[in-house]
Amino acid sequence: MLSSRYLLIPFVLQMLCMAGDELYFHRQRKLTRWERIGHPLDTLTVLLCFAWVLIVPPTTVSLFIYAGLCIFSCLFITKDEFVHQKYCQAGEHWLHALLFILHPLLFICAGLLWYAINQQANSFLVLEGFERAFLIGNTCLIFLFGMYQLLYWNFLWHPVSARK
Repeated sequence: MLSSRYLLIPFVLQMLCMAGDELYFHRQRKLTRWERIGHPLDTLTVLLCFAWVLIVPPTTVSLFIYAGLCIFSCLFITKDEFVHQKYCQAGEHWLHALLFILHPLLFICAGLLWYAINQQANSFLVLEGFERAFLIGNTCLIFLFGMYQLLYWNFLWHPVSARK
């Protein structure tokens, strides 16, 4: 039996990597229009996966749909790499590589929690009672982060050269 607490590790690591990318690397350089639009869309694909886990009970069909949403998200987030190749430093590329590793791990962990929360028997996870609240809180944070990305980078942020 595995404690569900161990499934939180990828969530924490991903949050730390995203914070480093957003608060350090993105603020060190000018984000292109492609990224200012694309990054909130990346977050939307993740939000759809976690919303699915919260709204739909796990069945064979819903599991396949979840897998499809997750695969789409994992592929979709790679769309920026041709832009990143031109504008990013080596450290930012390395951080993106870590995020690409963590992305599917998050979905696997969320899927395991989804199944365990909804199936009282036949689970190899030991649930501790916080799991559903954690998934709800994580989904809310993803939504807020997406709104921040959309509003800050597209409406509030101005390039240094445009400031007076």
